[in-house]
Amino acid sequence: MTETTPKYDILGIGNAIVDVVARAEDTFLSRHDMHKGAMILIDSAMADTIYAAMPPGQESSGGSAANTCAVAAGLGSRVAYIGKVADDQLGGVFRHDINAVGVHFPTTPLSGGAPTARCLILVTPDGQRTMNTFLGACVTLGEDDVDPALVAACAVTYLEGYLFDPPAAQAAFRKAAEAAHAAGRRVALSLSDAFCVNRHRAAFLDLVANHVDILFANETEITALYERNSFEEAAEAARKDVALAALTRSEAGSLILQGAETVQVAAAPTKVVDTTGAGDAYAAGFLAGLTSGRSLDLCGRMGSIAAAEVISHYGARPETDLRKLMPA
Repeated sequence: MTETTPKYDILGIGNAIVDVVARAEDTFLSRHDMHKGAMILIDSAMADTIYAAMPPGQESSGGSAANTCAVAAGLGSRVAYIGKVADDQLGGVFRHDINAVGVHFPTTPLSGGAPTARCLILVTPDGQRTMNTFLGACVTLGEDDVDPALVAACAVTYLEGYLFDPPAAQAAFRKAAEAAHAAGRRVALSLSDAFCVNRHRAAFLDLVANHVDILFANETEITALYERNSFEEAAEAARKDVALAALTRSEAGSLILQGAETVQVAAAPTKVVDTTGAGDAYAAGFLAGLTSGRSLDLCGRMGSIAAAEVISHYGARPETDLRKLMPA
C-alpha cells in the first residue's frame, strides 16, 4: 500500500454526455410520448428528431459524475475525470467545457465509432425533468481507459451507477477500485437510478459489498438495491455493507451512516425549479467536505447547500459561487 499525498481530491468515472436542457410544456411530452420524470434510452435517429423539435436549450458537458466533478471543482476541490467521448464536434464541446471549469480530463477520444453521447432534458413548469439519453460513445469506456497511476493519485474515486450497464464498464470499475485500494485510497459509488439497480442488482450488491467504501443513493435506489419495504430497513442493510453511506430523501434531507454513528441532515431551503443534477451536486458538496477533513454533519450540509442551489434554476451546474454559500 502506497499512501502518499494525493494530487487530486476526487476522480470521477462515468458517462461523458453533452446535456441539452430546455423548458417544455406538458403538451410537448405528450406529443412525443414521453413519461414525465422518466429517463429513457433512445437511438441516434430519435435523438436527432427530439433535438430538432425541442425548444432552444443550454448545452454543457454532463453526465452524472461529470456534473459532480464540475460542482466539486467549483468548491475548490482538485478534480479529474474519466469518460469516453468521440472525436467529433460534441466531443470537443464536452472536453472544452469540462476543462474550463477546472477538471482534468485525460481520456483519449473514440475515433471512427459511435458519436458523442447526448441527454435531451425537458423541464416542465413543475420542475420535473424528463430525460432522453443517447449513449453513443460513452458506453465504449473500458479497462484500457483506467490509468492506475491516475487513480492512485486521487483521494476518492467516484463511480457513476449509470455507467454500470456494459460489461466493459463493470470491468473498468473493478480495475479502478482495485487500483484505489492498492494505493490506500477510497472508492465511492452513486447508485444513480433505481432502473439501473433493478437491471443489475446482483452485480451492484457485489460491487457495494466488496469494492465500495462510500455509497450515495436516494430513497428509491437504496430500497431497490436491498429489496426492502422501508427506507429504514434498507439504510441498516447499507450500514453493514459500506464504511460510509450518504442517503438522500429530497425535502426530508439526508441520512449519513458510518459504523454505529447516524447523522441526520436537514435539506437546505430553496425554491424548486429544476431537479436536474440534485444528487450529483449533493455528492460533490459531500465529497468536497470529506476530502478537506470536515465532519460528517458539515459534509452533509455542504451537500444539501450545493443541491439546493442547483435545483433553484434550470440546468445541473451552479449559477453562483458555491464557496460563498458554504459554512465556515
